[in-house]
Amino acid sequence: MHADNALRVRLADRDGSHRAAVLADIKRRAGGQSAPAKTFIPALVGGGSPGLPEDDPGLEARPSLTPLHPPHPIVDKSRWYLPTALITDALGVALPVGVVFDATLQPHPVLSAIVAAAAWIGVRTARARYTPRALGESRSGRNVLHDWLILIGVLAVARMLLGDTWDPHVLLLALSPALMLTAACRKLTYRHLLASRREAHAVRRVLLIGEPRAADYVVRHLAAGTDHEYVVVGTVPVGSGKLECGTPVAARLESKAPAQPSTDSGVVLTAARKLGADLVLVAPGPQMDGDRLRRLAWAVHDAGVTLAVLPGLADVAVRRVELTSAAGLTLLHIRPPARRGVQVALKSALDRTAAVILLLLLSPLIGLIAAAIRLGSNGPVFYQQIRHGRDCVPFTLWKFRTLVTDAEVKKPAADAADGKEAARFKERHDPWVTRVGWILRRTSLDELPQLINVLRGEMSLVGPRPPLPQEVARYDEVELRRLSVKPGLTGLWQVSGRSDLSWDETLRLDLRYVDNWSLASDFDLLARTFRAVVDGHGAY
Repeated sequence: MHADNALRVRLADRDGSHRAAVLADIKRRAGGQSAPAKTFIPALVGGGSPGLPEDDPGLEARPSLTPLHPPHPIVDKSRWYLPTALITDALGVALPVGVVFDATLQPHPVLSAIVAAAAWIGVRTARARYTPRALGESRSGRNVLHDWLILIGVLAVARMLLGDTWDPHVLLLALSPALMLTAACRKLTYRHLLASRREAHAVRRVLLIGEPRAADYVVRHLAAGTDHEYVVVGTVPVGSGKLECGTPVAARLESKAPAQPSTDSGVVLTAARKLGADLVLVAPGPQMDGDRLRRLAWAVHDAGVTLAVLPGLADVAVRRVELTSAAGLTLLHIRPPARRGVQVALKSALDRTAAVILLLLLSPLIGLIAAAIRLGSNGPVFYQQIRHGRDCVPFTLWKFRTLVTDAEVKKPAADAADGKEAARFKERHDPWVTRVGWILRRTSLDELPQLINVLRGEMSLVGPRPPLPQEVARYDEVELRRLSVKPGLTGLWQVSGRSDLSWDETLRLDLRYVDNWSLASDFDLLARTFRAVVDGHGAY
């Protein structure tokens, strides 16, 4: 991916348009210099400091170049994150505890409110929730729940030590708003931080070191998303290979470790200073072995620059990784994906229980939809189709009919006449969709009958999209891994764009889910699905 393409991905709106305001802001940071847009591409995606063109042949020959903007202010997050979190946590506990304790005639309502608020802030401080590194970095409520349970334990111990007579049930009731308010505040800051990073704010300027092929891989992955803080501003390739990613080459390291280790560190630190980088990211390889990396780390740390090492893993959840040491070697143990055990059994039980409850609650709506389909067009209410489930086992999938009755016969013939190949996904403007069917697809209500498949154990509430037999017939070994778990009504593909995604994007999301799923992530995806359905993006 070249730098201009990376910019399009890194800073594009959902409709793919560029943000002119971002470029103007970068010009302002560069001291008001007027320069071509190409000059500023590296500052956002793969480039050096503003004013250093990507194709400047003299870039490597200016070791004394001073950055045109301070390296650190762009890293800072919004200042309101910390006070907002503290105020939300303090008032979210103190007010409900004081009010509930007073209304239920519990002893010392004011003192209890102060103690509970102090305990809540203390727990979250001990868990490093207020550090700059943590604020706004996650929308998940799992950590909030963990902290809240610890708070319950702390207050239970305090109650016992102080000999107080709080009613435990009243205490749980009074602390419930804190859980919801803290989770809401966490999500608010996360969404604001995400929007800031789309505008190239609150990011870290990264100097990437590694062999050209590894450097290209890292730049492509980092430039493909805006949900992280890393922006590569320059590279120091190891060896003489050609770099394809389009980022400026600030310097080069020799293929073999130099006789004087200070040679490597001098080159890297000069490049970091020149580009205003505040993080050195190393992609190890045969030419950057452990001993050479260790000596480089000493020099980088002594200079006060942060260093990170890429372990070569992709799409592996942090909770599956365990760091250990043996004979001076650092080892990463990767736990296998959950395929059996308590979590899988609990997931199956929750799926079926939820399917029963939802079918009962939604039965009036299901009846209305069935009547609308019958009145809107001739044909059956339900549509049945063979799909493949876990371990490639075929099953009959149920949906509300959204196409005219003879669409399955006419559509392939029409596509063949037009020279079209069979698509993996639905068309945006499908001429065979009925009026009622268009509404059902837009709202995803056509998928409600799949609750029957969930009840029968053929599907799950959360999982990959169930593929058609003709799709499975074309799968390679990697794509078949999608079928290691039950398909689902919703999943990462649903909350990330659905039919607007390419096949490669969908496959990457499905494989990430297959390898890293957990009950907590399932609950998070179910919550995000509601917003995706209301938004309707990618549903047709």
